[in-house]
Amino acid sequence: MIYVAQSQYLLLLLLIPLFFVAYKAYLKFKKRRIARFGDPEVVEQLMPEVSNGRGWLKVTFFSIAFLFFVLGLCRVQMGARLAERQSKGVEIMIALDVSNSMLAEDYSPNRLERAKLAISRIVDKLQGDRIGLVIFAGESFIQLPITTDYVSAKVFLNSISTESVPIQGTDLSQALMMSAQSFSSQSGNSRAIIVISDGEDHEGDAVETAKAVAEEGIRIYTIGVGSTAGQPITVNGSLLRDKEGNIVVTRLNEQILKEIASVGNGEYVKAGNSEFGLNPILEDIKNIEKKEFSSIVFEDFNEQYMYFFAIALFFFIIEMLIGNRKTAKNIFK
Repeated sequence: MIYVAQSQYLLLLLLIPLFFVAYKAYLKFKKRRIARFGDPEVVEQLMPEVSNGRGWLKVTFFSIAFLFFVLGLCRVQMGARLAERQSKGVEIMIALDVSNSMLAEDYSPNRLERAKLAISRIVDKLQGDRIGLVIFAGESFIQLPITTDYVSAKVFLNSISTESVPIQGTDLSQALMMSAQSFSSQSGNSRAIIVISDGEDHEGDAVETAKAVAEEGIRIYTIGVGSTAGQPITVNGSLLRDKEGNIVVTRLNEQILKEIASVGNGEYVKAGNSEFGLNPILEDIKNIEKKEFSSIVFEDFNEQYMYFFAIALFFFIIEMLIGNRKTAKNIFK
C-alpha cells in the first residue's frame, strides 16, 4: 500500500515544464545578444568550446532531481501492516428513516437532508465511540456496520436517499430489530439506538419490539422529525399524490416515538431547525458505562522520504558536475 502524507506538495511538479520553457527562452535571449556582435554562426565558430546541448542535459538532470525532491517532501509511505488498536466508548446505531415522507420540506432543505447534516456533525465530534447506520422505510438495511472509521461513516451517509430502500412505508419495528442485531459481541450493555423518523409507523408493533430490545440492555432514543400540523411531500419538484389524486400530507407522530423512548429507557427529542436533537441525546449517552473495544486497523506506514531525498541529491550533484564547455576537465564529454 502506498500513502502520500503531504500530497499538497505534488503541485510543485507543475514547475518542471517551466524549467524547460525558461531555458528555451534563455537560449533565445542569448542568441539575440550574440547577434549584436555579428553573424551568430560566425560567433559560434569563434566559441567552439560552448555546448548548448549540455545546457539541456543540465536542465533534464535538475528536473529529475527536483521530481524526487518533491516526492520526498510529500512523504511517500509504503508497507502498512495490520495492528490491533484499543479504544473505549459506546456503540451507537443510528436508525434513519428514508421513506418518502422524509422529503417534506418543513426543514431546510428537507427532513432527510437536515437529518444527514446533523448526523455528519455528530460524527465529527465522536472520540472512541463506535457508530453504525441502519436505513429503513418498508424494509431495513445495514448501511454501515458498527465501526470507528468516521471517514467511511460520512461517505456512506452522503450516499443515502429515499431510493436507498426499494420498498416504501415505515416499519419502525423492523428497524429496531435490525439495529439491535448489528452491535458487536464486545459491546455488552454499552449500546444505544437512535431512531430518527417522523413516526408514521405503517407496520409492525414498534413499542413491543422496543420493550424486547430494552430487555437486552440496549437504550433507545428517538428524534421526531416534522410538523404535527402536516406537510405535503415534494418528489422531483412535484407534490406527491395518492391513487385518488389527493395531495399526500405527512404528520409527525410524536406519541409512538415517545412510547418507544419510554420503554427503551431513553429519551424523546423533537428536532428543531437550529438544534436537531442529537446533541442532548449524545450528552445522555456519555453517562452510559464505556466499554473497551479492540479492532484491527492498518498502521505503521514506513517512511520513504529519505530515499527520495538521496536520489534527488545524486541527480543534483550530477547536474552540477556537467559543465557548459567542451573541456577535458568535465566528466561528461
